[in-house]
Amino acid sequence: MITTAAFVLLAVAGSLFMVRVLVGPSVVDRVIAVDSLLIVVVSGLAVNAAVTGRTTFVDAAVVVGLLGFVGTGVAARFIERRGA
Repeated sequence: MITTAAFVLLAVAGSLFMVRVLVGPSVVDRVIAVDSLLIVVVSGLAVNAAVTGRTTFVDAAVVVGLLGFVGTGVAARFIERRGA
């Protein structure tokens, strides 16, 4: 029951972040929305790992988190050089 609620809330958050990615008025808004969307994905993988007890999802969550961190750093560097 609680895991279903967690997945529903994560789906709602993911949908709202996708709207921000598509509608965001600036590049900075889109980068923040993508970073937040990756946090939602990591949270979903963590909930799935807790429900199933499989550690594979934890490994995937770590990889997605690291890729999100590096991607955000690269996007920030791009925005800084571009002057947006």
